[in-house]
Amino acid sequence: MPKSPVTLIPLGGTREIGKNMTVVEYGDDIVVIDAGIAFPDEELLGIDLVIPDIDYLLENRERVRGIVLTHGHEDHIGALPYVLPRLNVPVYGTKLTIGLVRKKLEEHRLVRQAKLNVVSTESRPIKLGSIAIEWIRTNHSIPDGAALAIHTPAGVIVHSGDFKIDPTPIDGRRTDVSRLSALGEKGVLAFFCDATNAEVPGYTPSEKVVGETFDQVFEEAEQRILIATFASNIHRIQQAIDTAVDHGRKVAIAGRSMRENTAVAEELGFLKIPKGTLVELEELSRLPDNKTVLLTTGSQGEPMAALTRMANNDHRQVQIRAGDTVIISATPIPGNESLVGRTIDNLFRLGAEVIYKEVAQVHVSGHASQEEIKMMTNMLRPEYIIPFHGEYRHLAAFLKVVEEMGYNRDRVIIPEVGDRIEVSRGRGVINGQVTSGPVFIDGLGIGDVGHIVLRDRMTLANNGVLVVVVVMDKQKGKFLSGPDIITRGFVYVRESEALLEQARKQAVGVLKEIEEKHITEWSVIKAKIQETLGVYFDVVTGRRPNILPIIIEV
Repeated sequence: MPKSPVTLIPLGGTREIGKNMTVVEYGDDIVVIDAGIAFPDEELLGIDLVIPDIDYLLENRERVRGIVLTHGHEDHIGALPYVLPRLNVPVYGTKLTIGLVRKKLEEHRLVRQAKLNVVSTESRPIKLGSIAIEWIRTNHSIPDGAALAIHTPAGVIVHSGDFKIDPTPIDGRRTDVSRLSALGEKGVLAFFCDATNAEVPGYTPSEKVVGETFDQVFEEAEQRILIATFASNIHRIQQAIDTAVDHGRKVAIAGRSMRENTAVAEELGFLKIPKGTLVELEELSRLPDNKTVLLTTGSQGEPMAALTRMANNDHRQVQIRAGDTVIISATPIPGNESLVGRTIDNLFRLGAEVIYKEVAQVHVSGHASQEEIKMMTNMLRPEYIIPFHGEYRHLAAFLKVVEEMGYNRDRVIIPEVGDRIEVSRGRGVINGQVTSGPVFIDGLGIGDVGHIVLRDRMTLANNGVLVVVVVMDKQKGKFLSGPDIITRGFVYVRESEALLEQARKQAVGVLKEIEEKHITEWSVIKAKIQETLGVYFDVVTGRRPNILPIIIEV
């Protein structure tokens, strides 16, 4: 008797970078893989974070057996503080991943009610209803990352997580090639594969290469060394600390996330710091410049991050000095290029020597390039392949790579967010959609800012606002004072007094007409003011500000 198909639903992480979340559904059981955030692009004015829409999971909450995590990056765990209050199911992950989740939930005061479970790549699979999850050791730019083997009655699904195949990893924990090959021998139904670097030929360099570059830079630097990297890149932090120790330098840490992640990683044994190496930030000024290293956040040019503030001469404890060496050990996330470029320019302006990816190998990717994608696919030999973690150009490049390997187009499924993918032996199709999309986090608000509010913000940003205030006796239908005109972001008031006075006269004319016609309906009054002034400004300036009439009744 043929088995029922297993249903796979990406709620995020396909045709986009970030907010990774995938649903695996068989019978009465649902398991969720990852719960990540995406960072807003320049069009999402005022938005802090973007998370997946989990309405489908809430509608089926009694069937959700748990959330399983591949690794501890924000785009895979960052949504948990917003998901767990609405869907408090068990969470499973490796030791460092759960350690980082615990710290995040503590900040949100959610850790007490959370059901966090540590698993190991050496453990037996965890049974979640009819679905069993196995964690398989892989390499990435954060330790303790894993691929997942999802054992269902319909067959085995493998989810690569974010991965590369590093022959010389910093912690010595190589990708478990033997286990992946064994799964391929038994038969893999579908393979979710990281497509981030599908455009890049060859192999991704080993993390160890960065340590060799660090050593060269330290050898030549005569004053302070500052290293900016992702706070979650524990291997990079380990190499920076090891190189500092080799060159007799003390290390201080700037940036809250860097301090917290370092503390968690050291406590759990993933970061080894010789005693006496770390010093407090304020101690740096008391040490010789050629004996210090500062590890800092800000590799993405984030406005409030430590390195950005130093580059703007706005950091309370650290000022960049001529002769400092600054290593930016990261590559810009798409959309952050201009922010990073501005930070580099400002550092050079202050006299620092800046070393970044374009001038030295101070960063390597954590994602598989084309040859590693081929290696992983050859090991698993899946019936169906589903690329994820990439924008459309990455997925298109991925398709070319696997087609070169002999996979027909009908065996490569490239879904939209929310697509229901049904796979069983000999059949892989997209069959409908579920509720899905982005949910915007703005301050403490979750999902209360939608596309209409964003459109208004964009209009305000593009055109400015002009407020017209009048006082009205509604009983008599008379205007007692005004109109007063206030404007922001439209024209510079001191240089536009004549323009605004003419606009005021236009508004006075409208109010007289309204009085004569005994119009007292607010909506009509507002519409007439907006129409008259809109036409006036369009003719005179070629611009139409957002006009907000305010009527005060007495």
